[in-house]
Amino acid sequence: MSRSERKARRLLVGDDTYLWSVGHSHQLPEGGGYLDCTESVVLRRYGARGRLVVVFASGPGRYVPDGILQSGAVGTDEGFLNLYEPGTARALLDEALAQGWDPDDPPALTLDGWTLLPTIRSRRMP
Repeated sequence: MSRSERKARRLLVGDDTYLWSVGHSHQLPEGGGYLDCTESVVLRRYGARGRLVVVFASGPGRYVPDGILQSGAVGTDEGFLNLYEPGTARALLDEALAQGWDPDDPPALTLDGWTLLPTIRSRRMP
């Protein structure tokens, strides 16, 4: 049986369990096609009140799934990431924690994924 893409995945980090999911949103103009495609990763520590939302919005030189790219792929001319890979979710989590994100802080923290992309790519390289 295949896994549901809509169900949050578990990410074990030491003694903590985090839940993460990947989402996509866009506007559908009357003439057809897609506008303002956005890919996002949502992370939260199990039992905690806070949430981290990392957003990758489409724009010049920024590529997100738009009917051509596969779901979860984001990138620039310098390279791409697959947001469905657990290592990518872990790198996003590690970077947010390094920047001071507190999983127990109830308001959701939203970060621009494009500003994190170079660091995340370097964390993902061997």
